[in-house]
Amino acid sequence: MMVDVVTYLLARLLLVAALSVVIFFGAHLLGIDEFPLVLAVLFAIVIALPLGIWVFKPLRLKATASIAAVDERRRADREQLRSRLHGDVPPE
Repeated sequence: MMVDVVTYLLARLLLVAALSVVIFFGAHLLGIDEFPLVLAVLFAIVIALPLGIWVFKPLRLKATASIAAVDERRRADREQLRSRLHGDVPPE
């Protein structure tokens, strides 16, 4: 699970970084010499939020499926523990 989630996270962060560079140097190419880097990063975050969901859909679905599998396993373990604590025979 962690590999899938970290991969998705890194992809989203790299998208923000790439957009920041494009916005920052694009502003310089347009003749805006004193364009703040912080502003480029903020614009990149706003643009990357919806763009990352669309571009990285396969990574997002894989991470979500991994999280769901872990949650299901935890739920089953919790139910088994509750069953044993109540003295019930565990299902086989």
